[in-house]
Amino acid sequence: MRVHMRYFASLREALGVEAETITLPEDIEDLQDLRHFLAARGAPWSEAFAEHKALRAAINQEVVKASARLQDQAEIAFFPPVTGG
Repeated sequence: MRVHMRYFASLREALGVEAETITLPEDIEDLQDLRHFLAARGAPWSEAFAEHKALRAAINQEVVKASARLQDQAEIAFFPPVTGG
């Protein structure tokens, strides 16, 4: 499965990457799996996608939960929680 990744705000700054297209192993089925896969890339990915980090995600511009299933050719965006004031 190939997916188009987008990274926003402080996450983009930490990773030094705005967007990429990656081919995922067959065992990556949902966002939680994807997050573990990205964290396994090593620093700075391991810190950015650590379990204790609060991150939001969207698939094809729709905010979803970590259990959301991935789809081939989907656009997946990760971003920090939005805060207001």
